[in-house]
Amino acid sequence: MAVVGYTRLKEIFRKGAGLDIAKGHAKDITDIVEQKLYDLLLAGERNAKYNDRDVIWMCDIPLTNGTEKTIDEFKKLEEEIDVKDVVEMLTKYPATMTLESVLEERLPEITGGLILTLAKTIKVLDPKDRTVDHESINRAKEILDLTM
Repeated sequence: MAVVGYTRLKEIFRKGAGLDIAKGHAKDITDIVEQKLYDLLLAGERNAKYNDRDVIWMCDIPLTNGTEKTIDEFKKLEEEIDVKDVVEMLTKYPATMTLESVLEERLPEITGGLILTLAKTIKVLDPKDRTVDHESINRAKEILDLTM
């Protein structure tokens, strides 16, 4: 990840969850976010196929109410921080199916919501500690793997 990407990621964690991350954590964080986005799209692909479509619609993506709220929080945070470079870098998806244009347009904010979800999960796991470590990232990943 480029230094610019790390700087923006650090700002999201600090302003969104009151956490400080080290440069060495950026790769772990971005790997988790990319995997969660892929997982959401994989579930969307299953839902589209179930409905006999070869296009994934926005409604095929299993976003919970909590995830939608976090996406909304990210959009407000995005007004304060220029995060376009980070979000675009992470918004990758396999080209196995076509995405509806509405879904494709929302992928950056969904990705941003996933970054913020990870940050908030880490904060909940250890609310007193402002510094993120590899152990807290791994514990948060385990929770996201179980719930997303």
